[in-house]
Amino acid sequence: MEITIKKGLPSGKFVAPPSKSYAHRLLIASALSGGSTQISKISKSEDMYATLDCIRALGTNATLNRGKVTFEKNDPCAYTGIFNCRESGSTLRFFIPIALARGGVCVFNGTSRLISRGISVYEDICKKQGIKVSVADTSITLDGKLKPDIFEVRGDISSQFISGLFFALPLLDGDSTVKITTELESRPYVDITIECLSYFGIEIIEKEKNEFYIKGNQRYKCKSARVEGDFSNSAFLDAFGVLGAPVSVIGLNAYSRQGDKIYKELFEKIKNGYLEADISACPDLGPILFALCSACEGGYITGTKRLKIKESDRAEAMAMELSKMGIRLDVYENAVKINKGTLKAPSERLCSHNDHRIVMALSVLATLTGATICGAEAVNKSFPTFFDVLRAHGVKCEVSK
Repeated sequence: MEITIKKGLPSGKFVAPPSKSYAHRLLIASALSGGSTQISKISKSEDMYATLDCIRALGTNATLNRGKVTFEKNDPCAYTGIFNCRESGSTLRFFIPIALARGGVCVFNGTSRLISRGISVYEDICKKQGIKVSVADTSITLDGKLKPDIFEVRGDISSQFISGLFFALPLLDGDSTVKITTELESRPYVDITIECLSYFGIEIIEKEKNEFYIKGNQRYKCKSARVEGDFSNSAFLDAFGVLGAPVSVIGLNAYSRQGDKIYKELFEKIKNGYLEADISACPDLGPILFALCSACEGGYITGTKRLKIKESDRAEAMAMELSKMGIRLDVYENAVKINKGTLKAPSERLCSHNDHRIVMALSVLATLTGATICGAEAVNKSFPTFFDVLRAHGVKCEVSK
């Protein structure tokens, strides 16, 4: 799908979309409770569909209707052992330990890009515990059962591995410890997991900094919940304000644990000049920060190394696309320099690189210059109504297939 955006900024109040981070965690915890519950304010995104597919593979009947997911009591006999993760990295990394806690053979299917992003942390754990792992182009097959242990995990690869263990370890028949062996770069996401698990009656105890004790034989309580607003995707809406549009975003929790709420502070810095920032704790903000800096005074952003293992290599992808708009990005191992320049209308189509955050970042800039973006359907991964929302606030968008 191609989207052509004409020059012209939006106006008005945007309503924050639901948080993907909270939605994943609340849905999984609710499913693991085994009872009849309901989680409301769920978006119809590809990532949510992936998580629901995997929940059903556990033997849980989950129905999404009008933004609410209703769970019926689990049927252990309905367990399939086949988990279709589509292109959702969090779904894959959350469910692998959950499936291994049950034991036996389980198969995780996904796109080649998803599988290529790797599960190195889990492969190391499986090797230590004698669990067989077979990785193909579009699937990962595991055979074995996760056992209580002391798990040493790197904190500079992805916090999703840590969260995945936190979901599963309370279900084992013995106590476990998770020790983080490096700096924990995405601590806010781990805190969100601990908060959600606590709500469902699961206790994760941090005995020392980055050392977590998880008692075995815990049980998830049956609880219903409502997903809070999402700072990650709201950043792409609030970004128009940096460009001079009369917009605001309502429906965000100022006391949220979401790490991406720092975007408001970073946007203010961009308004005031050259941005210098470390995004190791909030890498999903990378594309929109690169975009805004390119339209303003430039910037130098560190903590970018993990952008390589997202839906695309986000630093390189943005460098390629912004070059079409007259802006040069210098990409280093763990930093990106956005050189000040004059933003211009691209003479060729922009490419999404099959990455939802690349599409949304480029769309923000397109309201300044006009542009056509190929592969715009990538927004379906997390924010399927993105272009509808823009139209409702005055942005002229034309879709062609």
